[in-house]
Amino acid sequence: MTDVPRTAVIALGANLGERETTIRQAVAELEATEQIDVLAVSPLYDSVALTLQGRDESKPGYLNGVALVTTTLDPETLLAVLQGIETAHGRVRVERWGDRTLDLDLIDFAGMTRDSDLLTLPHPRAVERDFVLRPWLDVDPDAELVGEGRVADLLARLDRSR
Repeated sequence: MTDVPRTAVIALGANLGERETTIRQAVAELEATEQIDVLAVSPLYDSVALTLQGRDESKPGYLNGVALVTTTLDPETLLAVLQGIETAHGRVRVERWGDRTLDLDLIDFAGMTRDSDLLTLPHPRAVERDFVLRPWLDVDPDAELVGEGRVADLLARLDRSR
C-alpha cells in the first residue's frame, strides 16, 4: 500500500446471466471499496466468446468494457479485491477461459511490469484483444501498454490483421 494513488486499468467482462447489470454492479462495488476511485468506465461492447481453441460463436457472447481507476492499494491487493467481487457474483473457476458470470482482469497497473505466480503485468494477452484495447482507448485516448506501445496503434494493427 502507498499514499500515492496509482492508475490501474481493469477489463470487465461477462457472458452469463444479466451481463450488463452484473458489470455495472461490479463497477459500483469497486467504487465503494476504500482506496479505489473509479475515474472512467468505457461503453460496453459485445464480443464472441474466446476459448482455448479460439473464437466460439456457439457459446454465449460476452459484454466487455474497461474501468480506469486510481488506487493506493498494491497490485496484488487490488487483484484480491477483483477476485472477491468476481466470487460474490458467482464466478466459478472450473474451465480455463470458460463461461463466466463476471471477469475482472488487471490489465495495467501504473505501467509496472511483474511476472509472478500470482500476477503478470501488463496482462499478457491484452495486446491480442480488441475487446480490451477498444474500450481502454475510449477511457484513455493516450493509453500505452508497457513494452508494446500506444493502445491506438495496437488496436489499428489488430483491425488491419482481420
